[in-house]
Formats: sequence, structure tokens, C-alpha cells
Amino acid sequence: MSQGWTVDKIGDLAGKVVIVTGASSGLGLETASALAAKGATLIMAVRNTTKGEEAANVIRETHPHADLQVMKLDLSDLVSVRTFAEEFKNQYNTLSILINNAGIMVPPLSLTKDGFESQFGTNHLGHFALTGLLLERLIQTPGSRVVALSSLAADSGKIHFDNLDGANGYRAFQFYAQSKLANLLFSRELDYKLKEHGVDAISVAAHPGVSFTNLASRNSGKQTNKVVGFLFKLVAQPASMGALPTLYAATEPLNGGEFIGPDGKGRRKGYPTIDQTIEKLYNQDVSKQLWTLSEELTGVTYTF
Repeated sequence: MSQGWTVDKIGDLAGKVVIVTGASSGLGLETASALAAKGATLIMAVRNTTKGEEAANVIRETHPHADLQVMKLDLSDLVSVRTFAEEFKNQYNTLSILINNAGIMVPPLSLTKDGFESQFGTNHLGHFALTGLLLERLIQTPGSRVVALSSLAADSGKIHFDNLDGANGYRAFQFYAQSKLANLLFSRELDYKLKEHGVDAISVAAHPGVSFTNLASRNSGKQTNKVVGFLFKLVAQPASMGALPTLYAATEPLNGGEFIGPDGKGRRKGYPTIDQTIEKLYNQDVSKQLWTLSEELTGVTYTF
């Protein structure tokens, strides 16, 4: 693994269709901007299209020839996920890179439109459904890949199969950690299934370490509290650095199944490297149970 990897190492992406969920701010915007700069055909999949267009204009200011499109995607609503997938497939015959970046963090207990606890429903189930609905395009595209954004929080995560909706008790960070572990397990399990079926595609997970974004606004859509933001900045790296593991996972030659994160102390900051923690966190039995349950809850069955 090369030291000091930056966006300068990304090759020409012309002709590659890329989807980035949650691309209107933070890590998603940094990721989208870097890929657009390298010539990718970029779809910015966002919940708020007004903010999405504003973000797209920010990218165009720096990269006037960027090939990008803003499309509405609300991962907390499976109808929206299906609508997005159909609209995408009607416009594009290939999909080289799907980056499942969007997420919410530690909101008060609330349910998605489909009745799921909001973090598990948005961070995991929404992306699980999206990936399954776009699987046909990924299979049709040689060398395609899926990147799932996990978190250091996955270290303490556990899948509470007996309390997924929080009805028997809810602690916001505990459920956030559960959703991020689910992202990690899904990523590794998907890679196994792609290999098992001989598909020319890989699945890779990434985490940003501790990065300063607006994720801690508790799903309010508002800016992070100024005091909290100031204190967080003291220990966090900027979003531009936090996006590097995702970009590495999306563009560098990999075998599939890896977990990419910062190489610094405590895995909190630094340049991209392979994070071996996934070998401790991945549990085949839990992953298979989660996969089966996710298909049942979303109504999306993967056909390889």
C-alpha cells in the first residue's frame, strides 16, 4: 500500500458512470467533486434536490466541464429508492461505481416511511435495496464495484435482531453503530456472493476515521451546533481527507472484500490503507442472517 495516497493518483474516469449517494455535502460532496474532476459521468443521488443543485454548481465552478446530474433519492423511503433505480436504468445502461455514502447519525428515535428505525432503515436497508435494484447494471458493466461507507463506530456495533425498531429500548449511538456494522457486513457478504457467481465486480468498504462533516446534526438538516463543531474540529480531519478512503476504495486496484481507512493513530486520521479490523468484525452467520432479513424487509431479492 502506497503511503500518502491522494486524489492525484486517480486515473482517467471518462466513460465511467458513477453514483454517489448523499453527494450534496460533507464526504459525499468531496467524493463527488474528485470523481467529476477525473471525467466520470456523475449522478449525485440526494434527498434534497435544491441542495443537490447548489452542490453541483459548486463542482461546476471548479470543473466547468463536469458531466454530472442531480437525481432525487430518499433512502428512508423504499418507494423513492425504487423510483430512483428505475429512472437511472431508463437513462443508463452501465454502472461502473456505486458509492453508498449517505447516512444519518444519532437522531432521536424515529421511524422511516416503511416503519424501520431511521438509522438502520436509511444507512443499511435503503442502500441494500438500492444496490439490489441496480445489480443488473453492475453485472452488465465489466470491472464494476460497490463501495459501502462504514465507520469506526462499527467496532462497537451489534445487530440487535430482537429489537431492530428500537421498541424495546433505544440508544442513539448504539443504533448508529449497529447500522455501520450492517454496512460493513453487507459489503463483505456482497463481495462473497459476487465471487461465488463469477461476476466481474467487487464490493469494498471504507471508513473516514474521524472527519468533520455535518453528519452530527442529528438528521435535522441544520448545521452542526457551533460549540460542538468547534470542539469536533480539534480532533477531526477535514472532509477532504476523510473522503480519501472512499476514493481509494472506488478507484484503486483491489481484490474485493477489503476495508479501507486512515493509516494514522487510532485509525482516526491519515491516508488510506487496508484496515484489518474487518476480519474481527465480520461474522458469517450474522451476515447471512442479516442478508436474508434485509431481503425480507425491503422486498428486494438479489439475482446474480
